[in-house]
Amino acid sequence: MKRLLENIRIAFQALFLNKLRSFLTMLGIIIGVGAVVAMLSIGAGAQQSVIGSIEGMGANLIYIIPGNPEDQLVSGGQQAKLTIDDVRAIEREATLVTEISPVITSSSIASYLNKSTRPTVNASTEKGREIFNMKIEKGKFYSKSDVSNASSVAVIGQTVVKNLFGKMDPIGKIIKLDGRNFKVIGTLESQGTGTFGNDQDNFIYIPVTTAQNKLYGLDSYNMIMAQSISEEDIDEASEEIESILRRHRGIRFGEEEDFMIQNQTQILEAINTITGIFTVVIAGIASIALLVGGIGIMNIMLVSVTERTREIGIRKAIGAKNRDILIQFLVESIVLSVIGGIFGILFAVFVSAILNRFTMLETSITALPIIIALSFSTVIGLFFGIFPAMRAARLNPIDALRHE
Repeated sequence: MKRLLENIRIAFQALFLNKLRSFLTMLGIIIGVGAVVAMLSIGAGAQQSVIGSIEGMGANLIYIIPGNPEDQLVSGGQQAKLTIDDVRAIEREATLVTEISPVITSSSIASYLNKSTRPTVNASTEKGREIFNMKIEKGKFYSKSDVSNASSVAVIGQTVVKNLFGKMDPIGKIIKLDGRNFKVIGTLESQGTGTFGNDQDNFIYIPVTTAQNKLYGLDSYNMIMAQSISEEDIDEASEEIESILRRHRGIRFGEEEDFMIQNQTQILEAINTITGIFTVVIAGIASIALLVGGIGIMNIMLVSVTERTREIGIRKAIGAKNRDILIQFLVESIVLSVIGGIFGILFAVFVSAILNRFTMLETSITALPIIIALSFSTVIGLFFGIFPAMRAARLNPIDALRHE
């Protein structure tokens, strides 16, 4: 142990004797470790953000979308339609569904006096409040009576409030949606930015019947949203809805459905897979910088062996063994690499803080990528330090003492 500590002390002395050269040598390791840790932190942050968004809406949501995958590619899924009969069939027969609501989603121009904005309009029944897990800040959500009567009422998000009313109280005011009057009866609490940087407050919610009859002239829905009894029952509930719709829509055995069913669990798995692949690919590319840094370490250690040939000869002349010389130069290589790794981690923490502060990206630095990065940088130092260390250990002491 004493000998190892002495080798570490000598390694630090060698580094401080050539500060600039040591820093430039470590630069590849710093960039490589920093990039790897930063990329892994972005991937972890994205996954946590996805999970948080899903938990915020409820992890037991089921989406029924018109059209099969081929239809989606060819015509946006509009060849098939979802109608009120589909909603009633699910309400009547499903045993694992607690709430269900048809949904129409579209972008419209909203205006008040001389101000205008372009929010997303979400139209649903009164059950949409529970399904979307919306919290009312002021006023109220539209009722079953509003849906039955196709009332021209609206509940607006905070971005719409800010764009149209500023600090004015919007409750009771009349706004225009695509030129039609709507009375604001409620505002929603702020939900912030979504997983992919979308503004979750730039929404207006209106009764689905109003959207059909007064705004868009539709007899169908963009989707139907359902809520299973629990998160554990979501897959079984999805299968139950699929069976009901196949039977209701007269789809025979072996025929492909003209609708798609997705649930939050499936969406979460798909997004996690995508973010996982993205993280691994980017981290793999960043790892190339580590290899370049390793080559730089090997190069500088070879230069160091040449510069210290006489020193090696003196050590061998007074009794140092080949193993002692080998360990000395290996320790120097590892110390160089590990210090670079530590600076790389600090660099990654700095980059992550900048991304969190000034961009929509969320990052999360955990212990695992730090341990992996430090371990990898240690291995790099060991691997690329072996050849220079072996070269130093094999020097003939007489030739080394004669070296000028």
